Amino acid sequence: MFRSPGAIAFQVGPLTIRWYGILMAAAILVGFWLADREAKREGINPDKLLNAGQWAVIAGLIGARLYEVVFNWDYYGRHLSKIPAVWEGGLAIHGGLILGILAGLWVGRREGLPILRCLDVVAPSLAIGQAIGRWGNFFNEEAFGTPTSLPWKLYISPQNRPLPFASSEYFHPTFLYESLWDLGVFVALIALRRRLVGRSGAVFFLYIGLYSVGRFLIESIRLDSFWLGPFRVPQLASVAGVGLAVAGLLYLRSHRRVAA
Repeated sequence: MFRSPGAIAFQVGPLTIRWYGILMAAAILVGFWLADREAKREGINPDKLLNAGQWAVIAGLIGARLYEVVFNWDYYGRHLSKIPAVWEGGLAIHGGLILGILAGLWVGRREGLPILRCLDVVAPSLAIGQAIGRWGNFFNEEAFGTPTSLPWKLYISPQNRPLPFASSEYFHPTFLYESLWDLGVFVALIALRRRLVGRSGAVFFLYIGLYSVGRFLIESIRLDSFWLGPFRVPQLASVAGVGLAVAGLLYLRSHRRVAA
């Protein structure tokens, strides 16, 4: 059984340090460290790549928050002061990936970086960063699934339970499922990258596809999904991600065949 110790890690005078922020910072630092190491191994200018990465992170955080706010406007429209309160949680990964990758591509192109090779370099960093960052949901008691009695069940405090499930105490720890899936994606990308030498972009598209498959499945039991009519928005985004991955891999395959 999992039980969150609380969102606050410690306090120094008026300054409150939350676990969510610590884990987000750790995810970013580990991702940057890995990308720097991989860039040097690939002969890519690490300073230029990390410059693009910094802008991608800033844009990604903005995109993740905007995505959350737009699809929860019924709440944020009534609590405008909560919009910048990212330390309380509420960062939607799909919004972060979309805006972050676009910003990184823009800066990377201006820096004259080899775009597809750089995407391959950062793909494992994205996967391991997500695996680490998901634990912020654990400390905030958010992004959990339907009630369950499984041994790895997650206890949710009464104030954080959805009203229809107020009498339930234990829920699926979907944060854990996604963290483990992301870790598996990271391991798979590291294992496959040597087999994909000469196919620039393949590692990145595999990351998009593998992540999207896992997210689609896990989203089916989450209780906090964004909805668009009868559809869960994250599942729609995951279907689009799988489509993008398949199209990208087919393009790379055909392009390589033509070049040969």
